[in-house]
Amino acid sequence: MSDLQAVADRVEIEALRGEFTDAAMMRDRARLASLFTHDGALRMPNIPAELVGLEEIRAGGERLQAQWDFFVQTTHPGTIVLDGDTATGRAYIQELARARDGRQGVNYTTYHDRYRRTLDGWKFTERVYEVRYLDTTPLAGSAPRPAQAPADRPAGGKAAAEAGPWPPPGDQRRIRSQINLIRAAAGPRPRRNLGEHNGGYLKSSTDNAW
Repeated sequence: MSDLQAVADRVEIEALRGEFTDAAMMRDRARLASLFTHDGALRMPNIPAELVGLEEIRAGGERLQAQWDFFVQTTHPGTIVLDGDTATGRAYIQELARARDGRQGVNYTTYHDRYRRTLDGWKFTERVYEVRYLDTTPLAGSAPRPAQAPADRPAGGKAAAEAGPWPPPGDQRRIRSQINLIRAAAGPRPRRNLGEHNGGYLKSSTDNAW
């Protein structure tokens, strides 16, 4: 194997491990399963769970994902040992999660991997999940919830008159407050050069800054 081919293989395997995390974060279990060979296995002794074959990996992932309130996983580079059309390696993982039943925490884990070169590129033949550190202290943060979109302003006529001023008074006060905070943080505008045609500089005041 040439040095260039070895570099290409390492890059592709590292990309495979990143794709696994992206599929997990995006909750795309079909894509996650497609990263394995047809006889591939995902083993998580701590759960315990052993998923063999693409359909078991996909279905097992969906069952697991249904338990999440939120889940964050980051993958850090580990080792890769090439051996022709197969390889072994380790990837180092940090995760934080909260399940719908209240279980939560942070862990640091290792994936012990086996890979195989296929016609579609490198795939996992096995991933074995090993927890190296677990902290079940309640998490201080939470997953952001989508903000409710404001209702559209009535188009006009009687409906608009009945709806009252737009934006509503509460929103108007918030908008004015935000504008005032921005003005205070920005301070007076600096002098601006308006060019030679008007005689040089014109001083801006905070009254006309916004």
